[in-house]
Amino acid sequence: MVKKTLLLAVIFLVFGQSFGQSYSLDARVASLKVQSAHLEMEGENIQGETIGINNQYLTMDGEPTILITGEFHFSRYPNEHWKEAIQKMKAGGIDVIATYVFWNMHEEQEGVFSWEGDNNLRQFIQLCAANDMKVILRVGPFCHGEIRNGGLPDWLLGKMLTIRSNDPEYLKYVDRLYHQIGIQVKGLLFKDGGPIFAIQLENEYQHSASPWGLTYPAQPFDFTAAERDRQLTQEGVSISKEENPYAELGNQHMSVLKSLAQKNGLNAPIYTATGWGNAAVIKNETLPVQAAYPYPGWAPAEPSDFYLYKNLQKNPDYGPVRYNPEDYPYIAAEIGGGIEGTYTRRPVVPAKSLEALINRFLGSGANGIGYYMYHGGITPKGDEFYFNDEAYGYPKMEYDFQAPLSAYGKPRESFYRLKTLHYFIHSFGEMIAPMVLPIDPPSGNPYKPEKVRYSVRSNGDEAFLFLNNFQDHKQRKDLENLQFNIHLNDGRIQIPESGGISLNKDENAILPVNLQLGNVRLNYATAQLLTKGQNRDGEFYVFFAPEGVQPEFSIAASEEKIVKAPNCMIDKSSQRVLIKPDKLPAEISIQSKTETLHFLVIDKATALNCWKVKNAGDDFMIITDAMVLDKNGQFDLISKDKNNINIQEYPAKGELKASKGNLTRLSNPGDLLASYKLELKAIPIDFPVEYKGNKMSIDLSSGMPHGPDDIICRVHYTGDTGQGFLNGKLVIDDFYKGIPWEIGLRDYLNQPSPGKLVFYFRPMYKNASFLQDLDPAKIPEFDERGQFLKIGTPEFFPEYKVSLTF
Repeated sequence: MVKKTLLLAVIFLVFGQSFGQSYSLDARVASLKVQSAHLEMEGENIQGETIGINNQYLTMDGEPTILITGEFHFSRYPNEHWKEAIQKMKAGGIDVIATYVFWNMHEEQEGVFSWEGDNNLRQFIQLCAANDMKVILRVGPFCHGEIRNGGLPDWLLGKMLTIRSNDPEYLKYVDRLYHQIGIQVKGLLFKDGGPIFAIQLENEYQHSASPWGLTYPAQPFDFTAAERDRQLTQEGVSISKEENPYAELGNQHMSVLKSLAQKNGLNAPIYTATGWGNAAVIKNETLPVQAAYPYPGWAPAEPSDFYLYKNLQKNPDYGPVRYNPEDYPYIAAEIGGGIEGTYTRRPVVPAKSLEALINRFLGSGANGIGYYMYHGGITPKGDEFYFNDEAYGYPKMEYDFQAPLSAYGKPRESFYRLKTLHYFIHSFGEMIAPMVLPIDPPSGNPYKPEKVRYSVRSNGDEAFLFLNNFQDHKQRKDLENLQFNIHLNDGRIQIPESGGISLNKDENAILPVNLQLGNVRLNYATAQLLTKGQNRDGEFYVFFAPEGVQPEFSIAASEEKIVKAPNCMIDKSSQRVLIKPDKLPAEISIQSKTETLHFLVIDKATALNCWKVKNAGDDFMIITDAMVLDKNGQFDLISKDKNNINIQEYPAKGELKASKGNLTRLSNPGDLLASYKLELKAIPIDFPVEYKGNKMSIDLSSGMPHGPDDIICRVHYTGDTGQGFLNGKLVIDDFYKGIPWEIGLRDYLNQPSPGKLVFYFRPMYKNASFLQDLDPAKIPEFDERGQFLKIGTPEFFPEYKVSLTF
């Protein structure tokens, strides 16, 4: 374990490329003092649990930690499904939920506050507490969040006051809002043993704003910012090089907001502030957090720097910033977990881009990971208007954001890819957080196909090597025969020992270097650590081979240890044991006098389907393409469409039981993995579909059929926009961007008289500006009028849910 009082610094020197594909890195360290006295942020709750912060990382009960935060807006999701949503986020490896309190959704009419139904903040926070989920509460008053006026109520525009300033009349209304929020979360703050450990004040203050919703067609935007700040107001997250002459007034306003929050009982160990692009920060009293949006709809579609390693603590993204970045840990709170399209711009975020982005953040010194959004939703309609920001041209209802969990809580490919990294952070974050990264990682140019991008974080004795071969808006090439020489305090380690490794285009990898795992010194592995576990058979570590990489393991030799590795090539010398699996999965067992360690080695496709669960204190890996919700001794499987589900278990106990269906064990005693096939009764789904001109209807009058947990409807069309009406009321809409439009039907089917879900589609136009964001293969041949519309046959997928026990 790394000593808490020691900050480790790496002096990173690139000696140069010696043999075309060979790279040498000096990862020896010099100690550097960890500083925390200057930061007025820490806390202890009634159970004696503590939260702290220094200039490098956060601590939980004194231990370094890397928290993983996912944005989820409770008011954009049906309250009857909040518990399930929280459990799904937890299954994906999320530790913390960040959520906005949108002022205009709670006080649409002046003086009339709504905290019921989908606005029930207290119920949501209580559910987070019940599911051991921490919370960052984003209290505004300005939020943005693609909400009308950025969350400010319309009636505020009709008041004689200056918004987002220290105008006493404006602060009177903010004070009233904070008072109401304080009532809702009373007893749920960290100090009381509750989940709210951090509170965000304002959002992008003196950086960006939203247009007021009360506007006229073609009228220039009138931004929700104080008049003094409007000249420098940005339309989205971006670089802001100009200094605001009213910066000090902005910092003072943030201090006033903090005082108002504390006055109204909103007390937390940590207060955060969005710090990018010269935004306002209270020095030493708010933790500035950062962002990264490689696929923004508000900027040109061009390669970004977000996939290049650098020292983020010295050179933050979206710099310059209004604070000394080396005074704070680097926390990335708004990594674009997807993006919301506007009518004129519709970027599509590839799943592999997110995986590579997190690799880059960890390999650039970040000690906090946060996604905006992680779970999508549907924005409700207000009494007088749609709450989604219509002035900016967002969908009226849909807020899917292409997030890892969709607007209906369905996992995307990005959910599975990010989960592999979240498991890694959970298992090794305490080790990584104090590790220091290179002074100057050789990152290169996003426009040029460099041979390799790499970085290292080290404590001098142990290290992780980061590799990335992905770039947004630019094709990369497969990389071959890469070799790295890592210089640590005890000498040099060459990876691999002979030959080289390959890294496919769009792939990334995090390789362990000289790690002490129990009594075993792992010199290196050309496989990535997924997680670790403990059970009555000992400790186990799970590794996976990145695509295109041949896994091999070099273990320091010892006469005391016995290495067993069936189906592996083993080469022993006086210095090391080199192990290369012939096929995957494989298990390497290292036995000493005091313990036995097991290394499970799998391919990446299998790693994406791995789920870590507990039973009677023991850790198990469940491998299945169904979603797994762990409930400690019981776990739920949620399977889209498949009623025959393949399941594997490691370690192979072979004792699973299902609450329904026919569960058959396929493996034999002694097999590495216990294998099962679960057969559930198939549920046929067939709703009558009609077409008329630009419209299509799905008859839901039969209601929700018995059996499925949900029914997913995939709507196929090629056009401009689609809108769905139930009983004449708009309930969902979509901007075509060449990816499937999937709708969860259960809430519509469970209504008293669902009737028909009627879709209205509009044709795509040849001169549409969003065509720049489409895959060229998805752009059709337009007719003589310059239009195109094709409506396909919808598909229906029943979602099966079953509980399993050990």
